[in-house]
Formats: sequence, C-alpha cells, structure tokens
Amino acid sequence: MRTILAGSALVGLALCSAVAGVARAAEPSPELIAYGKTLVEAGDCAGCHTADPAKPFAGGKRIATPFGAIYAPNLTPDRDTGIGAWLDADFVRAVRTGIAPDGSNYYPAFPYPYFTKMTKDDTLAIRAYLGTLAPVISRNKPPELRWPFGYRALMRVWNAMYFKPGLFEPDQSKSAAWNRGGYLVTGLGHCGACHTPKNYFGADKSAQALSGNKVAGWFAPRLDGAARTGLKSWSEEDITEYLQSGRNGKSHAGGPMAEVIVNSTSKMSDADVRAIAVYLKSLPPARRETIVTPTDETQMKAGQAVYAKLCIACHEADGTGSPRIYPPLPGNALLQSVNPSSTLRIILDGAHTVTTPRAPNTGEMPPYARQLSNEEIAAVTNYIRNSWGNAAPLVTPAQVAKARKGEANGE
Repeated sequence: MRTILAGSALVGLALCSAVAGVARAAEPSPELIAYGKTLVEAGDCAGCHTADPAKPFAGGKRIATPFGAIYAPNLTPDRDTGIGAWLDADFVRAVRTGIAPDGSNYYPAFPYPYFTKMTKDDTLAIRAYLGTLAPVISRNKPPELRWPFGYRALMRVWNAMYFKPGLFEPDQSKSAAWNRGGYLVTGLGHCGACHTPKNYFGADKSAQALSGNKVAGWFAPRLDGAARTGLKSWSEEDITEYLQSGRNGKSHAGGPMAEVIVNSTSKMSDADVRAIAVYLKSLPPARRETIVTPTDETQMKAGQAVYAKLCIACHEADGTGSPRIYPPLPGNALLQSVNPSSTLRIILDGAHTVTTPRAPNTGEMPPYARQLSNEEIAAVTNYIRNSWGNAAPLVTPAQVAKARKGEANGE
C-alpha cells in the first residue's frame, strides 16, 4: 500500500513538475516583452488608454467623436476590470477584428480597422508587454453616444460595409524599408485614423487616404505628395527629423500631433522612423488641391498691419522666422491647408514648441484670443496664408468665432 501511495506521489510530483515546466515555458521572454514595448509605443496606445499619468494604461480617457464620446478601456492585467483574465485568442480577436471576449463589438474609435493589418506575433508581443504592467482596478465607463449609435449591434452592419480584415500585404517590388513603413503607417501606427477624411458614418474615404482630416478642433494635414499642402516639398530627412524631434526646418508639431511625437514617434527606432518617411514620400496626391481665389487687397493690408505689430519680431518680415525655433511661414504646408483649424487654434490659444530628447529647447507663442477681434484674426490668418508665395482659401470672421468655441471648421 505504501509502495502504491509512494508511486502515486511520485507520479503526482512528476505531473506537477511537468505542468510547472509548461507554465514556465509559456512565460514571455524578456526579449519578447521588450519588443512588445516598442510596438506599444509605435501604436501610441498610452495616448488613448491613459487618463491619469499615475495609472498608465488604466483607461478612462474621454475620446470625443462626431457621434458622442467614448471612454478608453483598462489595458492593465487586472483580472476583473482589465485584460488579466483574457486568453491570447481573446486579445488577438479584439485587436484585429474589434470583437470583445463576450462577443460584443467595439466602436472603430478603437482603430481595429488598422490593427487588422498586424501580424499575430506582433499582437501577442503587445499582450506580453501589457501583461507586465501593474494591475489597476479601473472599471470601464459606458460610451456617451447619441441615439441610435449607442446600440453596439449596429457595428455589425458597419463592419459589413466598411471593415476589411486582413494582414498588410508586402509589395515585392518595393524595398524592405518601404514595406516596413507601409506596415507601420497603414497598420500599427494607424495614421489614417486622424489624417484620412471620413464619411458620414465615420469610415475612411479610402480613395482619399492620408489627404487630411478634421480632428478635435484641429486639422490633421495631408501626408501625401500634394505640392502646396502635402509633403512634396519635404525630404525623407525632413519627415524623419519632424517625427523624431517634433520640428524641422519647415514646420513644428502642435496640438494632437505634438502628443503623438512625445509619446510615440520620438521613442521609435531610427530605422522605423526612416521607413515611415520612405513610405510617405512615395505617396502621390490622393485628391486635387483646392483652387484658391485671389485675395482681397483691403483685407491683406489689414492682416499685414496686425502681422507687423505682433508677429514680425519672431517670424521676420519675410516670414522666414528661425527654423527649429520659430517655424517659417513661406511654403508651410499646414498653414496652407484648405481647413484653417490648426492655424486658428495656434493664433487663439498660442503654442508651445514640443520638447523631445533630440530637441530639448523650448519656445512659445503667446495666445491672442483676448487681444484680437474675430476680424483681426481672420485678416492676419489670410495674410500669412496668402503671402510669400502661399495660397489658401480665405478665412471669415464667422469661422474664427466658431474656433473660439472650440468647433472644427468644415472644408
């Protein structure tokens, strides 16, 4: 009897050891976790999923959409309120198809239409990193969407119409850098979530990919090869420097893009940022640039007077400024965008030069919302958008008034 019990104990011990060995084998390696961290940074996951900096990835951040607000969920490994109890298959399905473990649909404010292009290995690497975070108890908040958009079942119809699942397909005729850049831009980096125009139902106008879009009172500019308002005049080096430091000899980052650079692109590897530049520089214009009508001479003179009084000290009479300190205005693609929202936001609210390890020096522009009237802001905006060879549609005082209220200006 003792022999049998001893034998059973040995068998049990062997089984436990085997199970423990399997568990240990299933633990992600430090290399996988480190790689997952780089992917999380490239996807700027913290940008949406962190409301309280003291509780990274614990969710709760309010994300405004044209249909109402959505709150980002908790990505920490808390088993009750986060993703700690999820299986790997649950995580992969959620990220790449927008379906939660309980079978409900996510809204595309979570950019699964882009993440679907990610490989399963990369998706699981992200999960491996998230699993190392400190668990935080943070219950997900329900969305605040206008009727009838609060019915998640409607997402099945949306997905059937607009969601195209599938991995990024490399182009064998292109370089490895181009394909890596395409994978990052159209997949993990989800650049089109901000920079691609949307239709009435919030889906990408895919035929106009990366040709600019309204975002939270700002305008995410064109990333295609448009001559005046896109990246045609930018070199690969210009794009790389901008993404790594938040500024270059042509422009400075502001608004939501400044946050993306601080939290994401400034932390990416040199090779990945360069790959993004290679891909973007290959894109032809996705749509024609707006034909600009001649400017009103009277208003231009009024704008020049405001410029001479308040702007000339930093930006110079010819608009050249001090590149990488005060951005130059001639040929500035964002300044000439058909939608003036970003320019108006900067004039109204002021601007702070983004600080990154590659460009730690700061600079700022004061706000002029209280100092200037709607008419004066419209005049100076039109002046800088149509001087020194620039050309852009005229801005009206009514548009400035809307911008004061935080409303995006339509095209």
